[in-house]
Amino acid sequence: MPKTLAELQTPSLILDRQKMQRNIDRMAARAKELGVPLRPHLKTPKSVHIAKHLQDAGAKGFNVSTLQEAEYFYEGGFDDLYYCVPFAPIKAARAAALAAKGCTLTLMTDSMEGVEACIAAAEAVGPATPLRFTLELDVDGYRCGMPWQGNDFIEAAQRLAASSATEFVGIMSYGGASYGKTPEGAAELTTTHLAALRDTASRLEAAGVPCEMISFGSSPAVLHSKSMEGVTEARCGIYTFQDLFQAGIGACAVDDIAVSVLTSVIARQPQHNRFVIDAGGMGLSKDRSTMGHPFDAQYGLVCDSVTGKPIGDLAVTTVSQEIGLVTSLSGKEVDLSAFEVGSTVRVLPNHADMTAAAYEDYFVVDGDDQIQAHWTRQNYWT
Repeated sequence: MPKTLAELQTPSLILDRQKMQRNIDRMAARAKELGVPLRPHLKTPKSVHIAKHLQDAGAKGFNVSTLQEAEYFYEGGFDDLYYCVPFAPIKAARAAALAAKGCTLTLMTDSMEGVEACIAAAEAVGPATPLRFTLELDVDGYRCGMPWQGNDFIEAAQRLAASSATEFVGIMSYGGASYGKTPEGAAELTTTHLAALRDTASRLEAAGVPCEMISFGSSPAVLHSKSMEGVTEARCGIYTFQDLFQAGIGACAVDDIAVSVLTSVIARQPQHNRFVIDAGGMGLSKDRSTMGHPFDAQYGLVCDSVTGKPIGDLAVTTVSQEIGLVTSLSGKEVDLSAFEVGSTVRVLPNHADMTAAAYEDYFVVDGDDQIQAHWTRQNYWT
């Protein structure tokens, strides 16, 4: 294994373990303060090494975004997994196989149509253990979920409970709209979600349908919430790494961002006041989530390769597939003498999930350029 970042091929994914641990401890302390168990999402790190850090900090279980993740993490020793994406019935046999091995795998669907399709698929597989399902509420229209105010929700839960091939275990909602709000707005949104979850759980209980799991999440929503009363767990994911979008909405500081991309300077163009790096859209992603916000980091902030700290207001302002163009956000002259061809810089990501997905492994540092560990990831989407 290379001993320093200077020995790495570029681009490479760098993980600052000190920053990651600080983020993990911060959210664990916040959950403890709120009196709610924490179920971290593993779709961002996708690594058993990082799941162990989260478990050591008190995680009650984990969320995953693919069955491939669920299979990987179960083999890695983690057996309480919530696949909290509307379930594709074609995956019923794989889910049943994982449950048969002893994994407590919880699934989710968000419509009566989804319920019927999932029941049919589960009955066709005929698992010895019923497949566990939750239903998602649509509270704010952000993404998925079924209307929670009417009776369809209760009927859907009853259908899941009635089939011998499925089991209804609870409800969830996702506070994704918190990503576009101020800390105060995120707290208000959380209050709205919690009220909807409590009301729905009460109506289900009144209809004779037990609701053991009441799950709510999103990192900003939990960080800024005033209460978690009435829920059995908080789901959060991006907080483990953080990114520039999270910094832009006040969910963290730039110095909290634990992942970056090490990249080489491959050309200098004084006539354009810029230099060129070997990380473009494929190595950084083309996510522009900070666009339109007061804090616009373009395609990523450029940092010192040893300390990981931003260099002035340098940013990757243009990307093509394999290259990025770096210049000053304010337009001031860039001291190109500091960026010779062959030197390296690091780039902080707009969206850590998207950037990390381009790499198969992490090179782990502890606040400097000395490589302390090499951790693999589980990529891809089936």
